[in-house]
Amino acid sequence: MKYAFLNLIIFFSCLVEAQSNNVIELWPNKVPGETQPKQEAKQTNNTTGNVIRLTDITNPILTVYKPKKPNGSKAGIIICPGGGYKILAINKEGTEIAKWLNSLGYTAFVLQYRVPQKREGALQDLQRAIKWVRSNTALYNLDDERIGVMGFSAGGHLAANASLNFQKQSYMAIDSIDKASSQVNFTMLIYPAYLDKGEHNSLSPELKIGDKKAPYFIFGTIDDPYGNSSLVFTTALRNNKIPVELHMLPKGGHGYGLRKGKLAAETWPVLAEKWLQSILSQ
Repeated sequence: MKYAFLNLIIFFSCLVEAQSNNVIELWPNKVPGETQPKQEAKQTNNTTGNVIRLTDITNPILTVYKPKKPNGSKAGIIICPGGGYKILAINKEGTEIAKWLNSLGYTAFVLQYRVPQKREGALQDLQRAIKWVRSNTALYNLDDERIGVMGFSAGGHLAANASLNFQKQSYMAIDSIDKASSQVNFTMLIYPAYLDKGEHNSLSPELKIGDKKAPYFIFGTIDDPYGNSSLVFTTALRNNKIPVELHMLPKGGHGYGLRKGKLAAETWPVLAEKWLQSILSQ
């Protein structure tokens, strides 16, 4: 009973938080390729680890988190939570990350992309989100050449896919927003998954690395069951002379977010903060 009550508090705090921030419905009319009617995302009964897990997302949204004290970089960062393309760990890898970015002075956008098992739809959602942010930079005092994406686990795969395949028209244009580019200016992947699904654990075939030189930050651990993704993807970027900074700790596992108590969770934010400062000071 005690834990059920605690989880209710967490859920309603997330709900109030979302209501107090600017929530954008990405697709004003029909969602491309979606067969189910639009509805609010459903929370699963599994709240293990004080994680709010959302599923059955048919109406993708983008929630805006503005910093109290902008740092002057004019950078906006779109966050893609993980969850194996089945659910979204919306607080641990979404709202909590947005608050951390806000504390550093960055404007953050948490994406609720389509799940479960709708990878093409998820790519459409992220491409649309990037275009929406780039089309609305004046609203948040952002630079349209400083739009980045940040993904965790499956969200890391989604972020990598969108970063590389920005020239792919995954859906038909529906309005003026789609005239904007879906190309991002930097990418951050935290314990990414599914990047090594090619033959003999090589680069996943959908990840087409071109000559785009925007930088990448990648963090993982050796004992992560998905840890090979970070190594394979970094090697592919390096071989194509694309700037990449990789950090791998010996231990940490997977899915730790930035919650206290694990060295990996307490390490990557420090490194990521320094990396952001370095690329945005240029």
